[in-house]
Amino acid sequence: MRIPHILGLAAAFVALSACSESPREEAAENVEANADARAENLEEAADAAPTEAVEANLENQADLVRNLGEESAEAVREGAGAETNTGE
Repeated sequence: MRIPHILGLAAAFVALSACSESPREEAAENVEANADARAENLEEAADAAPTEAVEANLENQADLVRNLGEESAEAVREGAGAETNTGE
């Protein structure tokens, strides 16, 4: 039941924060929110893991997903690949 609540809060936060932000910032926050939701799902699965090894693996995956989400969001904010230098 925590996951829907967290996702609802994340969606509400994104909706409220989008009022005064650029489309790029809004997209970056969506990337982060999605990564956080996926990481949270992995952490929930880790809590129910049958062995410590599986639990540790799932927690490591959650950390990786969260870190990649942060890096991807930063790339969106910086507009990675969006601007090109034509040399003019």
